[in-house]
Amino acid sequence: MEPIDPVYGTATLLLIAAGAVALLLGLIIGLKLHAFVSLVLVSVVTALAVGFDPAEIPDVLLYGFADTLGGVALLVAFGVMLGRLLEATGGAQVLADTLIARFGEQRAPLALGVAALIFGFPIFFDAGLVVFLPIILTVARRFGGSLLFYALPAAGAFAAMHAIVPPHPGPVAAAQQLDASIGLTLLVGIPVVLVSWYVGVYLVSRWLGRRVDVSVSDVVFGKVQNGSDGDQELGQQPPSFGAVLGLLLLPLVLISFDTVLDTLVAAGTLDEATWIDVLGLFGQVPVALLLTVLVAIAVLGRPHASMARISTMFDEALGPICAIILITGAGGMFGGVLELSGIGAALSDSLSGLGFSLIVQAFLIATLLRVAQGSATVALTTTGGLIAGPAAAADLGDLHLSLLVFAIAAGATVLSHVNDSGFWLVSRFFGMDEKTTLKTWTVMETTLGVSVFAVAGALWLAL
Repeated sequence: MEPIDPVYGTATLLLIAAGAVALLLGLIIGLKLHAFVSLVLVSVVTALAVGFDPAEIPDVLLYGFADTLGGVALLVAFGVMLGRLLEATGGAQVLADTLIARFGEQRAPLALGVAALIFGFPIFFDAGLVVFLPIILTVARRFGGSLLFYALPAAGAFAAMHAIVPPHPGPVAAAQQLDASIGLTLLVGIPVVLVSWYVGVYLVSRWLGRRVDVSVSDVVFGKVQNGSDGDQELGQQPPSFGAVLGLLLLPLVLISFDTVLDTLVAAGTLDEATWIDVLGLFGQVPVALLLTVLVAIAVLGRPHASMARISTMFDEALGPICAIILITGAGGMFGGVLELSGIGAALSDSLSGLGFSLIVQAFLIATLLRVAQGSATVALTTTGGLIAGPAAAADLGDLHLSLLVFAIAAGATVLSHVNDSGFWLVSRFFGMDEKTTLKTWTVMETTLGVSVFAVAGALWLAL
């Protein structure tokens, strides 16, 4: 669907969006109304308030809901199946023990974050978080303390890689719009991500973990085995570290077929061909996770249990995540209503003439678009289009163009809140209520984005 022509001015649309967010928080936090019901109700009210024809509202609601649900449901389901097998066979414990043995107990959060940075190179934020979740929960159960010590470094690493570094679609799209070099954006983006992640995520997560105690949730996998007595639900002998690592690397490799090949085709390095399409199919996130689950059943499950028992285990794991999937989809619904309301176009027109430095303009426009309608991808692509003209007129070099991409990505990262489906995914996976998620995840996403902008701005001034 296309956004409607705004019925109201930008100021009125912003007030409606702010009122919708306030109403949503009041329903969930104040009245304790279920998040799914609250999100659908506020989406309907917002659609009416911004001027949609009542007959069109069902389609407007389904636009964001179906898009988000289609992307989230399959990968969450397959990810939970994989995680349940890893946890039940002791594979998660094996990987956790190996990480701790190599890095030490005190560096466990750092180890998880570094591993997530590596895994996050080709894999999307939500897919990476799902695959990594059993490892995070197992390490947190073993050492105790707030889950935030272990969860935020890893989740923040996936978020940073997804927003800033090619071959992820957001930075690739922004780089193409600005006519920036994708290769240079990748090369410079890696050190920018490392510095920004360490300052804006790792150090901040340690500060948040000391102040906010979040216990390990059982909502996804049930009671997690602590592994202290060496017993597993499936078999007496846990899998080898190599087998576990191979299973985690399999979706990484498969997904890279799609993301890396798409980037090479977009850059003109490769031409379209059938073999690229076939490898791209294997690299589609749902297909990659499906293949990984099938391999995990053969390697981890079947040597120790019947297919009937494995199927029962999957049923038990899938039941609790229905609420997660529905709430995440409803979050996408709310964001979709705001997107189609025309608020993005209205903001774009109002902000295009700002008199700030180009890199500051890029950051501010992306930030306002992100806060207003929730989607980081929309904020990235819309801002890239707005900045492309002034950037071309300024005749900037390749490095400065890459820094503009980072500034846009920084603005599109900050202030994740209730109109962002990723906010709800993190909230439910980590067992946090909305208020706690705002105090932790929203804060960390903001410090990450500000850190990225600070690094990009410093390089901009130094060149």
